[in-house]
Amino acid sequence: MRLRLFFLLMAVAAIVIAKTQGPVTAAPQFTVDDRSKVMDYWAQPGRYVITAPVDAQKKGLWQVRLTVRGSVWLMAYNKARKVSAPPTETAQPANDQQRDWEAWVLTKLNRDRWEALQAAQDANAKIFGARLPQGDKTIPDAEPPRPAPIPDALLALAGNPPKFAEAVVPMERDIAFDDITLTYQDNVRLSNPRYPYYRFAQGVDSEGVAVKEMTQERLDHLFRLAGVSESEARIMKAVSLLEGGFDAINTYDTGFVSVGFIQFASLKEGAGSLGTFLLDFKTANSDDFQRDLRQYGIDVTPAGVLDVLDLQTGAELTGPDAALKIIEDPRLVATFQRAGLKSDSFIAAQIRSAKAQFYPADDSVRIAVGAQTITGKVSDFIKSEAGMATLMDRKVNTGRLDPFSSVVTDIANRANISSLTDLASHELDIVKRMKYRKNYLDDSTLSQPTSNGFVRAGGPEHL
Repeated sequence: MRLRLFFLLMAVAAIVIAKTQGPVTAAPQFTVDDRSKVMDYWAQPGRYVITAPVDAQKKGLWQVRLTVRGSVWLMAYNKARKVSAPPTETAQPANDQQRDWEAWVLTKLNRDRWEALQAAQDANAKIFGARLPQGDKTIPDAEPPRPAPIPDALLALAGNPPKFAEAVVPMERDIAFDDITLTYQDNVRLSNPRYPYYRFAQGVDSEGVAVKEMTQERLDHLFRLAGVSESEARIMKAVSLLEGGFDAINTYDTGFVSVGFIQFASLKEGAGSLGTFLLDFKTANSDDFQRDLRQYGIDVTPAGVLDVLDLQTGAELTGPDAALKIIEDPRLVATFQRAGLKSDSFIAAQIRSAKAQFYPADDSVRIAVGAQTITGKVSDFIKSEAGMATLMDRKVNTGRLDPFSSVVTDIANRANISSLTDLASHELDIVKRMKYRKNYLDDSTLSQPTSNGFVRAGGPEHL
């Protein structure tokens, strides 16, 4: 009894000491010498040059952009009215009251964008003697009406909205490595003027070299290097068309830092799927990790958390601070893009990690059919490549398969199935209801579910 009490007191003491000392910090990934070498590299003349965009005389210095605060309000507005849509679409109103709100929001959006254009044109006229830039389809040609007072119910629901648009000066940023120079512009111009995920005006993006533009021989080599099957490769290629190339990068939205053909994201915690991917790359091939990333100031902790250097001070930053530093300093995100252009090892690690993190075949399924609970995995009844691509699309973009469980449960109860394998004959209905950003049932490169429960072959040889 005394011995048990002794161990209990020791455990309590350890907790008290830990709280007194504060949180345990991760061990440094860079030595002082490492940090000096990285700083010396980036301090060389011409490595990082910030200028006005080369097309400023055509488009003007001042241009119209969505505001970050406006984007934040739009997301809160969507959540409050319980509607959603893929990032490329606008969430639609669910009832007549929401339709009235939408009319007010659209009036304010049009007015804000028109006023921002006038401000940009006035500023550019003083510099260039011309009212630049020209308007576009997102901005009314004629002066739009001012919005009426905001509906009381909308104000109570979502709060007072800020300006949705403003005049800004995008800056061009050239990052020169020894073998390539990469160029970005901040204040990214978005195709959707009410995009609810925009968070960082200093962020940049590049879709990179699209997978569909790469030769089949090159892709086959990369996917073989990653050790995935031909069928898995077709599925991942199809989904990647909605994301970007192996060298794609994005630091302007709610993903915080997003990299690669599946857009591995750090999220605000500075870890996420990006940290998992980087840890896999470092573990599998530490020499290439050093060559491609670490020598330029990017590392990852053993816990899969981003770890980067402040290239000005040499300070080592982890987690949320690391993610924000990458967003602030495009030299760091350019390092990812360079690796995506130059390193087969970096690309193969992307493919391996995409399969491990997002390929849905082995995800567990647990549903209730009447009084019976049925368990198994996705591949027990999703047999087609189009079906797998549909689910992977959702998992890549949202991190989840929702509403997969409820869809499968509904169909299983309607059909009164007794095992998950029996659901294979209902795969077509499941895939139709799970469609997200793209209808993979129209993709002739993928095998397809049929109404009788069989799978129709796809792939290049069946075009």
